[in-house]
Amino acid sequence: MPVFTVHEPPLRATANLPDPERFVFVRDGVYVWAFLLTPLWMLWRGLWLVFILYAVVAIAIESAMHFAGFGTGSIVLVQLLISVLVAVEAASLRRFSLASRGWRNIGIVSGDDLEDAERRFYDAWVQAVPSGRAEPPIPSDPPRATPSPDIIGLFPEPGGGTR
Repeated sequence: MPVFTVHEPPLRATANLPDPERFVFVRDGVYVWAFLLTPLWMLWRGLWLVFILYAVVAIAIESAMHFAGFGTGSIVLVQLLISVLVAVEAASLRRFSLASRGWRNIGIVSGDDLEDAERRFYDAWVQAVPSGRAEPPIPSDPPRATPSPDIIGLFPEPGGGTR
């Protein structure tokens, strides 16, 4: 079941609650289009800084390999590996880009598809909004483990004896 992170845009000057229509759901996993059309995928998603960094690194690596005497096959293989890396880290790149523009990560939700994940998230979110809060409630006092005086982690204290 896919897992999505939910991102809230910065509040507009005239708003006191976030606009749920502007929330962005970012799916974890490998993005096939980010592998097949790496630069176009970055531009389509608005990852301008990431695109510039990708272009500089790709051109630098290709030039260095060309001047070092590597063949065309090796250069293409390295470019494919860079595209694989981008496809695997595409969700992290989107999250980084959103965070740099002031968006907040407000939750994680899973669902069979994007529509199911949205429905699950908004069901919990709508229940929290009437109480004046803009995000799902978080337990105020999480349960705490009571530490044993004789044990630290999985290891007993030196000279503590065994029971």
